[in-house]
Amino acid sequence: MNKNSNKPIESHIVPKQNTPIRLQEYGVGIFNAAITKSALKKALKKKYIRVDGHVATTATFIKGGETIDIFITEAIKPKKKLIFPLEVLFEDDYLAVIHKPAGILVSGNRFKTIANALVQNIKRSELPDAIIPQPVHRLDYATTGILLVGKTSSSIRALNKLFENKEVDKSYYAISIGEMDMEGKITSEIDGKKSHSNYRVCESVPSERFGKLNLVQLEPETGRRHQLRIHLSSIGNPILGDKEYGIENLILNGKGLYLHAYSLKFRHPFTNEEIHLKDELPQRFKKIFD
Repeated sequence: MNKNSNKPIESHIVPKQNTPIRLQEYGVGIFNAAITKSALKKALKKKYIRVDGHVATTATFIKGGETIDIFITEAIKPKKKLIFPLEVLFEDDYLAVIHKPAGILVSGNRFKTIANALVQNIKRSELPDAIIPQPVHRLDYATTGILLVGKTSSSIRALNKLFENKEVDKSYYAISIGEMDMEGKITSEIDGKKSHSNYRVCESVPSERFGKLNLVQLEPETGRRHQLRIHLSSIGNPILGDKEYGIENLILNGKGLYLHAYSLKFRHPFTNEEIHLKDELPQRFKKIFD
């Protein structure tokens, strides 16, 4: 440890934990100097983190009550702030729900991501295990709609558990192309894993270019990558604007993908309240379907 770094640049006192948890899992998002999981692991390997004065490793477990200190010996360059206003649909001390616009990644290595914009748009939690807010699920780059965010380390773990146990009901709307049954269930393998989606046609309109356009409500039972896009394409009804899974001569350029994450329904893991939130359809949907 560098002699000049005998003072931690950040400290955190761990609240009581029901079960012991690895520091490298618990600590994600707690320290500004090591926000991501990979940055935290790197800091642990470089021996920059101490728990109750002892150097921590990737094998360190915490139980509650410990003081975690982070010491960074290298000069830290000030991070650029992403100024990107987001619409917040719901917020409390544990979690938030926001509207994700099209054309931005939820997270990743790019500077412009929802994850990087959250800190500017969401109030920091007052709870002892408050962390930098993080999305707890994903939406595609081109998809708009409702996105759930955790604001504390215990909330992120609890929300992840809800998704794992299929206790979050999600519904989407899409505009699909062509004649299709009024409702159905699509089952297929995606990346070697079973996937299921339910759909219901709410309304259809004739289209000179596309024959017919359908406003379709979708309820995925599983959460595979690009699942809804792949499923609708597999039955011959690709989503309007889908360049990857669309029909070559029926690609709509420049208007984006007509897929919108409309609602989330789940039981709040801390207040036990039934949460049912909706993100209204974008204007471009309403131009086709009133």
